[in-house]
Amino acid sequence: MRINADFSQRVVIRPEDYDWVDSPMPGVERMMLDRIGDEVARATSLVRYAPNTTFSPHVHSGGEEFLVLEGEFGDEHQTYPAGTYVRNPIGTSHSPRVGDQGCTILVKLHQFDKKDTTPVVLDTHDTDLPSETVTGLNATLLHQFEEERTMLIRWQPNTPFKEHTHHGGEEVFVIAGSFSDENGDYPAGTWVRYPDQSRHNAVTRDEGAVLFLKAGHLPAKDDG
Repeated sequence: MRINADFSQRVVIRPEDYDWVDSPMPGVERMMLDRIGDEVARATSLVRYAPNTTFSPHVHSGGEEFLVLEGEFGDEHQTYPAGTYVRNPIGTSHSPRVGDQGCTILVKLHQFDKKDTTPVVLDTHDTDLPSETVTGLNATLLHQFEEERTMLIRWQPNTPFKEHTHHGGEEVFVIAGSFSDENGDYPAGTWVRYPDQSRHNAVTRDEGAVLFLKAGHLPAKDDG
């Protein structure tokens, strides 16, 4: 299976484009954003768990990274409420379980460098996390390994971000609010993948935006 597998192409998926499909586990659905492979795949997906569901125990053979968007995710290690960012390195394992709230997560599989072995569990609402502020924009660094950076961006209303180049590519998931550029509007729930060396001007409107952003992980040589 190949879905949006050409990383030299810009991709935009808005909520009206969602097409949820059942996973092999009852009560668990997936919206596939990009994918190379079948059940074991290099994949970026939204995963929606119905209340009181489980997923079979599994080993993260290529690593797992996820952000809890709604509800509360859990496993045998702990629970992860909305806003939790988690990295499970290659070779780790767990047995997902979800309680009465159900949950939705944004998850990336089989995308870890073998040398990136640091597990991460962060509450993105924690105001003590290291962050950097420029005019109208606050960036909280969640993880960095070599050229790859993962951040939570809080972008104030009616704030432009000057034209810039995506060195190594960039992925954005709009958690709240919206932003726009010369190519269109991106409301909450939109996923955008910008290829290496692409450029754009971006701006928020009256509601501002909160973004989950990864950068530097999609160089031109990456063809999947």
